[in-house]
Amino acid sequence: MNQNEPLAYRVRPKTLDEYVGQEHVLGKDKILYRTIKADRLSSIILFGPPGCGKTSLARVISETTKYKFYKINAVTAGVSDIKKVIEETKNFMLNPTGKSILFIDEIHRFNKLQQDALLPFVENGTIILIGATTENPYFEVNKALISRSMVIKLNPLTEEDIYEILKNAITRKDGLGEYQIKIEDDTLKKLATIANGDVRTALNGLEIATLTTAMSEDGYIHLTDEIIKNSVQSRKAIFDKNGEEHYDNISAFIKSMRGSDPDAAVFYLARALNGGEDPMFLARRITICASEDVGMANPNALVVANSAMQAIHMIGMPEARILLSEAAIYVATSPKSNAAYMAINKALEDVQTKDTGEIPMHIRNAPIEKMKELGYSEGYKYPHNYPGHYVEQQYLPDKMLGTKYYEE
Repeated sequence: MNQNEPLAYRVRPKTLDEYVGQEHVLGKDKILYRTIKADRLSSIILFGPPGCGKTSLARVISETTKYKFYKINAVTAGVSDIKKVIEETKNFMLNPTGKSILFIDEIHRFNKLQQDALLPFVENGTIILIGATTENPYFEVNKALISRSMVIKLNPLTEEDIYEILKNAITRKDGLGEYQIKIEDDTLKKLATIANGDVRTALNGLEIATLTTAMSEDGYIHLTDEIIKNSVQSRKAIFDKNGEEHYDNISAFIKSMRGSDPDAAVFYLARALNGGEDPMFLARRITICASEDVGMANPNALVVANSAMQAIHMIGMPEARILLSEAAIYVATSPKSNAAYMAINKALEDVQTKDTGEIPMHIRNAPIEKMKELGYSEGYKYPHNYPGHYVEQQYLPDKMLGTKYYEE
């Protein structure tokens, strides 16, 4: 055991039976479990948040397969590294099976050229690819590679999963077993909660707490709530303002306002702000929602949202959070109508795809007297000259008569 290695690395599982979590894909009746056990794995792309077990699963595969296993990181590797793996795989003296498993961590960081270099060898079976990424592979990975691989989504670990891993880490010889640690179950569960699905965060916090706490007179290292809190600092937010979480969170934020749920709207707003989202971006989304989803049901929502956006531009954070909250709650609690949104969409579709005819002559502009002689503006009825400031006359072109865009 190398104590210089992080605890999270030392206690990684070596077998499927040691692996904790991801029952939806690694349950004993699931296809991934069966293919790993039978060593009949095909190319897979694993994606999920940090600390959910992607690299640990690759390590399990490396311990159970009969094939030669290579690991590279897309941040530091290039095409030359891929070629080296392929050359060794094809060398019968080095690899009698003629097949290798290549694990590429952070595969989304490979550019198109690097991903293309893999394709023919994944296609002909020389390479069994295991790609790991925190980003949605459907956006970041070559479509040809995706089509030749199983895409498996790993979820954040549950608090129960992390608690079990922490308990094991305290007793394992390759973990913290050589230390005499005393910690209440409730404290350990709080650490699992703070980690928010990221077991690496939990293990790092446990290790820091252990190594920085002096042994008591009774010969034990007592880890309290306060020590754990100071070792982990704050709850880890699973949010990346540049990644898929950005799009998922803003989608949830907008749909919560549209769905008239102010509590959910404020929650996703807080999540975005905590993750470093630009307040002006959030203000723009609230303004769009005020028009698209509230619209004619409460036109004042657009006034509130726009006022908030202008004020945020002048004020900035942290006070801007209050304005964003007020605007989001106002939009969420307003009655809803997408009539204006639907009306302009239908009109644009007609303008782009139909022969819509010509503007009626009587409502055309006639800035020059001679134009009136040609019929411009002739016969126009000024509505304010009539009772109720309304008079019936034709506005749509002849070819569009009877078309209805605005539905109240």
